[in-house]
Amino acid sequence: MADIFITYHTSILICGLIATLFLLQLIIADIVLFFNKHQAGHPIKSDHQNFVFRATRAHANTNESIAIYILLLLFGLLSQSPPDWLAFSSGLYGIARLAHMSFYYMNLQLARSCAFGLGLVGLLSMLITGLTAWV
Repeated sequence: MADIFITYHTSILICGLIATLFLLQLIIADIVLFFNKHQAGHPIKSDHQNFVFRATRAHANTNESIAIYILLLLFGLLSQSPPDWLAFSSGLYGIARLAHMSFYYMNLQLARSCAFGLGLVGLLSMLITGLTAWV
């Protein structure tokens, strides 16, 4: 079992970096909500011109795909998929999430959509990488 930590050390590190990014998004959203005196439990108006909305949506978007990422990472690790490909795919997802978050904060809608698509490519690549271990 200890060998898995050595073999997949890059993928495990990337997982920690993505967790850090996710935490950062939560902190930014909470700070923005606090300074805008938003009452907890009240809906946020859907308005891409409003940074409060964009900050909470950036976090929510990552929240919507993080479970898929974790399951695919576990699938790849437990399937003993090629470590370099799993690390590349995981890194692609992580870079795409960072770009998506940044573009969401800056309200760059086309760039945000492209980053979202890149994240999907990363997830699909993780799936394919995991499946190759079964062939």
